[in-house]
Amino acid sequence: MPAVDDASGDLAVTGSVVVPAGALNWRFSRSSGPGGQGVNTADSRVELSVAPLDLPGLSDSQRNRLAARLGARLVDGVLTIAASEHRQQLRNRQAARERLAAVLRAALAPPPPSRRRTKPTRGSQERRIEAKKQRGQLKKQRRAWD
Repeated sequence: MPAVDDASGDLAVTGSVVVPAGALNWRFSRSSGPGGQGVNTADSRVELSVAPLDLPGLSDSQRNRLAARLGARLVDGVLTIAASEHRQQLRNRQAARERLAAVLRAALAPPPPSRRRTKPTRGSQERRIEAKKQRGQLKKQRRAWD
């Protein structure tokens, strides 16, 4: 795994999935918003693009899971992450890498186990029926009497 201050190199997503540095495409542009003298000259905004379905080392099930979960975010099979919250380009590059790893990690996560249906206990069924009977008795007492 790369050092904390390193914004280049391979990107480790999970223990078995690593995005090679060659698969990462970087674009730099000017950030929007207020700034000082350097706001119009510094290209601190970062866009990180990767084609997740073409990554090496993915199993078919992982590829299908990525396609299903990231389908709405993919444009021509490419996932793009933008980062412009920091003033330094290096910090934006780190933020984009971390965000990309988090998105891929969430998309690759196996689905949660399905819910196991359980039967209500006999006690809970009896309490429910008893409460219904009491409520009926209360309504019966409120009725007009002769």
